[in-house]
Amino acid sequence: MATVIDPESRPRADMSKFPEPNFKDTPITPDRYYSKAWADREWEMIWTKTWQIAGVIQQVQKVGDWFTADLGTETIVCVRGEDDVVRAFYNVCQHRGMPVVPNGSGNAKRLVCPYHGWAYNLKGILKTVPDEADFVQGSPCGKTNMVEIRCEVWAGFVWFNMDNDAAPLKSFLGPIVDMIDTYPMDRMVRTHWMTIEGDFNWKLIQDNFNESYHVPFVHPQTKFVMEYSHKYCQFDLFEQGHARMFMPGAGPTKTLRGGENETLDQLAQELAFWGLDPEQFRGGKTGDIRLALQKAKREQGASKGFDFSTYHDDQLTDHWHFTIFPNLSFSLKPDGNIWLRGRPHETDPEKCYFDMWYMTLFPEGTERYYSQSMAEWVDVSVPAPHVSGKVGEVDMGPGISQDVDVWGHQQRGLRSRGYKRDYLAWQERRVRFFHENLEKWMAR
Repeated sequence: MATVIDPESRPRADMSKFPEPNFKDTPITPDRYYSKAWADREWEMIWTKTWQIAGVIQQVQKVGDWFTADLGTETIVCVRGEDDVVRAFYNVCQHRGMPVVPNGSGNAKRLVCPYHGWAYNLKGILKTVPDEADFVQGSPCGKTNMVEIRCEVWAGFVWFNMDNDAAPLKSFLGPIVDMIDTYPMDRMVRTHWMTIEGDFNWKLIQDNFNESYHVPFVHPQTKFVMEYSHKYCQFDLFEQGHARMFMPGAGPTKTLRGGENETLDQLAQELAFWGLDPEQFRGGKTGDIRLALQKAKREQGASKGFDFSTYHDDQLTDHWHFTIFPNLSFSLKPDGNIWLRGRPHETDPEKCYFDMWYMTLFPEGTERYYSQSMAEWVDVSVPAPHVSGKVGEVDMGPGISQDVDVWGHQQRGLRSRGYKRDYLAWQERRVRFFHENLEKWMAR
């Protein structure tokens, strides 16, 4: 089972401003978004050497539970062993290269290749083969085992790394570990699970979530409930290549004039849940909602089934957005986590896979809960189905779908003879930071 962190041992997150790194201002050249040679180097230098999330710990609750995860040309199988340890293996039989298990999930006492019946135990050791005495080079049992890779469990996720010499997960993550550990991640339930295949390079996803400069134009509806101006947000960049942003929530941007009805409509469910009357914030008082909600959540959290004891007041309303190198972005909320990831296509650098999960923190003893972030009721007892398809076939909700609509057009623009390099604002420095770290890893 996943380790549950005692709230008493979980310190409050460090909110102090971290020093800015020095930037080189090297061109973010467009070829990196479409070059096959660049993508091949990324595979060797980035994807096979960085920590990636395979799935959530709830997928391997019992001994024998297994699930698969795709990354580029590889499929990884994660399984809980009889010793209660979660392990990860390349999903390939050592006989003739057949995947041992189909894509998906299941429970088994042994992992049996469907082609010729080679059977591996839950530690990946080959135990039985048909006609064992027929192998003139001797029995393969115990010798040709599944190839195990690095695997760690943290924050409710199962992580893997194909590099046996990689630093441990928490060393790779650096100071953001303690920041994220202030949230009870291991109690969050995946209530939404969507994947689209897009006609764009995976880095456009990470670029997008590394800046909020686009928000007023791509997500105009957020101005009523979120502070997106860089002047009122905090950005921090960490030497391990990761970044964070504090974005105030539960109220309109300071530059908004009007919009009172829109703000109150969008926050109505959350205000009602915490016993606040939207009418009290009319007459130019919508800017007071944030502090009022913080006070209500602090006072009523325990009685409603939440433990907010490790949160700063800001965490009760704001969006704590992290980007983890190379391809993971997520915004932590007091009651959940919107989780976003780009993965490389197995053959085409101008395609990728985009995953969106929503992890809901249900109040203790609650079966159903209204997710403010997803604007819908969710049920703890209903496992999230994996909904997948191409762009236009899967609805990821209005906010994320607005982002998706941009990337295909941008991919085409990057191919233009009229575009040579970037010209970034200071508030977009997380994009610069991401690409400089990408270049550093690829030069190793």
